[in-house]
Amino acid sequence: MSKLGFIACLTSLLSACPASNTPSAPAGASSAPPPPEVSVVTTAFSSVALSTELPGRTEAYRIAQVRARVAGIVQKINFVEGSDVKAEQALFQIDDAPYKATLNSTQASLAKADANLNQTQALAERYKPLIEANAISQQEYVGAQAAFKQAQADVAVAKANIETAQLNVNYAAVRSPIAGRVGRALVTEGALVGQGEVTPLAVVQQIDPIYVNFTQSANDVMRLRSSLASGKLQSTKAEQASTVKLMLEDGSAFPHTGRLIFSDLTVDSSTGQVTLRAKFPNPKGLLLPGMFVRVQTQQATAAQAILLPQQAVLRSGDTDSVKVVANDGKVTTRKIKVNGSKDGQWIVLEGLKEGEMVVAEGFQKMKGDAPVKPIAWKPAPAAAQPSARP
Repeated sequence: MSKLGFIACLTSLLSACPASNTPSAPAGASSAPPPPEVSVVTTAFSSVALSTELPGRTEAYRIAQVRARVAGIVQKINFVEGSDVKAEQALFQIDDAPYKATLNSTQASLAKADANLNQTQALAERYKPLIEANAISQQEYVGAQAAFKQAQADVAVAKANIETAQLNVNYAAVRSPIAGRVGRALVTEGALVGQGEVTPLAVVQQIDPIYVNFTQSANDVMRLRSSLASGKLQSTKAEQASTVKLMLEDGSAFPHTGRLIFSDLTVDSSTGQVTLRAKFPNPKGLLLPGMFVRVQTQQATAAQAILLPQQAVLRSGDTDSVKVVANDGKVTTRKIKVNGSKDGQWIVLEGLKEGEMVVAEGFQKMKGDAPVKPIAWKPAPAAAQPSARP
């Protein structure tokens, strides 16, 4: 048999052999991947004080405009602009020479009136026994008495003129009506002030303590009162409600707490806002009038609030939601109501029950309705403070 024929016969024999007895791999035998792990927070009710942050502006505790009360030329400015001044401290000196001359003239008029008074008094006393003895006429006696009373009136007028002249001399030294911080001088030396009008010279503002005026929406006030009436929220103690905190424009906290001292009874018809006022100590003058600040005030307490880490809450416009993991690992989206924050956590008032698992980390691992494996979320440890160098 030729070589080619042998190969053809061998091939036919191999094709006629039965299939191998090796079992084939069953369909779908490849193992499914385990569900992804996500970090969850188990919800728990707690009593949380609800704080409201409102915009406001600072205002001086007292403002006094320093004005010229007499006319004259400013001779000297006795303060440094922007410095602190005391009450009754002399700030400006107006030329008082004309007023001193007037004072001297009125003093001379008083001396003249006193001399005339003594003379008329002596004459009236001498005429009294004479009229009783009919040694003089009735007309002479009445004239002496009238002259004495006229002299008394002249003395009173002279004394009043002296007081007026002395006041003008004193007013020439323009003093601060209050203690505080003085602004820039509105006039310079050599300026004529008080000629026909009361000229403003400077402004003194007391900024310790200092006022903070802020506003709150009337709708928010009504919702708060409704929640308090229905029992959803509890009113805070008067001591806590009247204490307010301040956040500065750069985001830092003002070191002193203030007191709520005023709440307007009228709603601004143009803005729908209610005006409130607080008073803060300002010993170092850190707060200046007109600064924009944020006021934090505690208005109520939620007895059944839930605190969630901020990354657990998905915020989109006016809607807040979270991802809740059921016992079977299925994930659903739940809308919630957030009311501010505390210590870096959102305060949730509605939408969750106690004991539910809320996803805090691992959102990127979730795919549609696929189940997940919840594990307890652990907050990141705080950054260690650098050790002080020896």
